[in-house]
Amino acid sequence: MKVIAVEPAEAADAAKSFRAGHIVPLDHTATIADGLRTTVGEPNFAVMQRAVDDVVTVSEAAIVDAMRRIWETLKIVIEPSAAVPYAAILDGRYLVAGRRAGVILTGGNVDLDALPWMTEKPQA
Repeated sequence: MKVIAVEPAEAADAAKSFRAGHIVPLDHTATIADGLRTTVGEPNFAVMQRAVDDVVTVSEAAIVDAMRRIWETLKIVIEPSAAVPYAAILDGRYLVAGRRAGVILTGGNVDLDALPWMTEKPQA
């Protein structure tokens, strides 16, 4: 089994840290995936070093697309951070064709009046 971690390109501290072999904090993050804006901590970094085979990053557009597709096809409300791993598959950052793959979908912490694909907020 391979374990592939995924994070937003706009908050890529885990990817940079994974490749550097030590934690590389970021000065600034700007991603819709607010649950992934913090720097990876020592305990999680140690787990990454032991158990993760690679860390890939995805764009903001890919995150929004993945979130919307999950909402539309599976009818599951997920937050942007939960869409990040599926975005890697949709965007071709990690290929799963011909393989079994598991993607963990969690979190419904979403402001329904601020969905990323809405151009106007509904009138109250």
